[in-house]
Amino acid sequence: MNQDYIKPDNWSIIEEEFDVKRVKSSESLFSIGNGAMGQRANFEEHYSGKTFQGSYIAGIYYPDKTKVGWWKNGYPEYFAKVLNAPNWIGIDIEINNEILDLGKCKSVSNFRRELNMKEGLYYRSFNAILQNGIEIAVKATRFLSLDLDELGVINYEITPINADAKILFKPYVDAGVHNEDANWEEKFWEPLDVQHSSNEAFVTARTFKTHFTATTFMQNTILLEGHNLNNTPLNIEKTSDKIQLTYEVTASKGQTASIQKLGGYTVSLNHENTQTAAQNVISKGLQIGYTKLVENQIQAWAKIWEMSDITIDGDVKAQQGIRFNIFQLNQTYLGKDSRLNIGPKGFTGEKYGGSTYWDTEAYCIPFYMATKDQQVARNLLAYRYNQLDKAIENASKLGFKNGAALYPMVTMNGEECHNEWEITFEEIHRNGAIAFAIFNYYRFTGDYSYIPEKGLEVLIGIARFWHQRATYSTYRNQYVILGVTGPNEYENNVNNNFYTNYIAKWCIDYAVEQINKVEKEYASDYARIMSKVNLDQAEIAHWKAVADNMYFPYSEEHGVYLQQDGFLDKELVKVHDLDKSQRPINQKWSWDRILRSPYIKQADTLQGFYFFEDHFSKEQLEKHFDFYEPFTVHESSLSPCVHSIQAATLGRMEQAYTFYLRTSRLDLDDYNKEVEEGCHITSMAGTWMSIVEGFGGMRVKNDTLHFEPRIPKEWKGYSFKINFRHQILKVSVHQNETTFSLEGNKEISVFVNGKEVLVEPNSLVTV
Repeated sequence: MNQDYIKPDNWSIIEEEFDVKRVKSSESLFSIGNGAMGQRANFEEHYSGKTFQGSYIAGIYYPDKTKVGWWKNGYPEYFAKVLNAPNWIGIDIEINNEILDLGKCKSVSNFRRELNMKEGLYYRSFNAILQNGIEIAVKATRFLSLDLDELGVINYEITPINADAKILFKPYVDAGVHNEDANWEEKFWEPLDVQHSSNEAFVTARTFKTHFTATTFMQNTILLEGHNLNNTPLNIEKTSDKIQLTYEVTASKGQTASIQKLGGYTVSLNHENTQTAAQNVISKGLQIGYTKLVENQIQAWAKIWEMSDITIDGDVKAQQGIRFNIFQLNQTYLGKDSRLNIGPKGFTGEKYGGSTYWDTEAYCIPFYMATKDQQVARNLLAYRYNQLDKAIENASKLGFKNGAALYPMVTMNGEECHNEWEITFEEIHRNGAIAFAIFNYYRFTGDYSYIPEKGLEVLIGIARFWHQRATYSTYRNQYVILGVTGPNEYENNVNNNFYTNYIAKWCIDYAVEQINKVEKEYASDYARIMSKVNLDQAEIAHWKAVADNMYFPYSEEHGVYLQQDGFLDKELVKVHDLDKSQRPINQKWSWDRILRSPYIKQADTLQGFYFFEDHFSKEQLEKHFDFYEPFTVHESSLSPCVHSIQAATLGRMEQAYTFYLRTSRLDLDDYNKEVEEGCHITSMAGTWMSIVEGFGGMRVKNDTLHFEPRIPKEWKGYSFKINFRHQILKVSVHQNETTFSLEGNKEISVFVNGKEVLVEPNSLVTV
């Protein structure tokens, strides 16, 4: 049974009722972020119940020493952990000498929280009767500013209901934090300095090993009935890593006392003196003022939604799901800083190390290409170019030579830092996704300049890797790729995973094609690159021999490419014949049993059919979909979206819709029973693709947009916008017609179900 306590709403995530069993899940779901930092929805006041405190700063990490039972040659030294950053949100509250703690109150009523995604604001309110009998009403508002992305804002209001009250607000900043996810229980932060001046306080700490410095700051304003009391702290408590200020307010019954707390982080990635920078952020925040900060936040989010919103008419749960996904993607990464990337949990948790995976290239780039300026996607490509030397180093540690590049499975700085043998060394298909993203970027934007400037060097490094990783089989008289894990991580150390072999061949062919194009059209870039990478025609001929003679396992009996050589040796029991009590198998079965089973964690052979759809006929797609989907358990967040797109392509709208709901509400409904660890950010981009590429049928062919619009019977209509080559096209699909409108200065041609349609600026075209 999936959870269903989140109230359906078009624009908000809403929880009503306080339930201790849901606190950690809600901390994930109500998380906020602004691309530079993020915050789980922890309570500001003290809470004695089970909670997962989490604050995160983009780009700050710690190399947690690898912990394995048996060290194997080539293991990375460390696993990069996204760091739980010092806590700036904390405000202990005492009312008539009683600590406010929802875990210990006599009663909690009218509890409500709302994440208003339209405006980027998080609200929480409740009534509580404390142990001493006093009843209070609390209202808290929190947001992380998009405009000043080092600043967070809290407005926390308390109204005594049944008696006058002496209220102590005790805001603090605390660097004595621990990670939920740590190998050796080490401390990650070394406190350097604790300072305060009137209502401002600063804790500066440095990460061990990586030596990132962060100043965590706060500034407090105390109000009664909305009037600034100009209070100075009654008391100041300091330790080496924490500072807490105490303010006293006497509120009569029915009067509202509040604290407005500005806080956040300034870091050495961006500033030489982080404390001076923090003081500057505070003074900017104070100058703008609380009311205007809220208005600016609403406007900044309006601008993001203007381009990236998808509307769904007639299905509130589906609408809420897609907006939640788009909201989280924008909270995680806005493309302002090419040093940053998209962690699989964003700012909502610590699992997976919070680093960069192949998910960015395979799933996220299409979303950012189509909903932002193309420079944002270019920054994501540049991120990998900037780490090419590290990818070459990673490959050389495994014995590859001559500039062969193996991009890491998980990274913060280009070094491999994932240490499960069967994934780190065997899930090498990730290299293909990085090359595919370069192709995909050019296909969509038409911006070829990236390839001669940077991309070609990446493609050459990747082609060299595949050439060396393939083995010539005298038995088959073909090249094979042995000992791999494909996208289906429920099969390890298999031979000839179809997807891996296919993308390896494609990478070599694509690299050769681009080398020839750059030689013809960009002679000076060609000369520079060839001398830098020391590549000649003889080596390219060796690559081609591998690509032209690659082996793909195939079953004549079933008429399908096999996921790997031994797939048909398995006991082929379909998922619908599996006892429901055995699901999810990753929580119920031993790893040995999973590896011997036919069950597929996520699209694998079908991932190849998704990327290279135009290499196969629709009949082939149908055959492969019908063969593999029944064995797929969809226990990866990256699975339902690909299957939704393919089901839609095959006209199976009911199936496509079911998969869409599963991908869009994966976290809201907690399908995998793990949302308390954080949300699945990178799969959220797949939700966007499910609508645009699945239901909308959008493809780019020969520099032109093509659509095959379809609509689930549950919907009256849906719409989305695409920023295609600096022209913004709005597509609205209804049950019996599709309309197109264009914000731009010149007409464009699109194809709808194979027929050309001319769309002119500022006019509506109905098909």
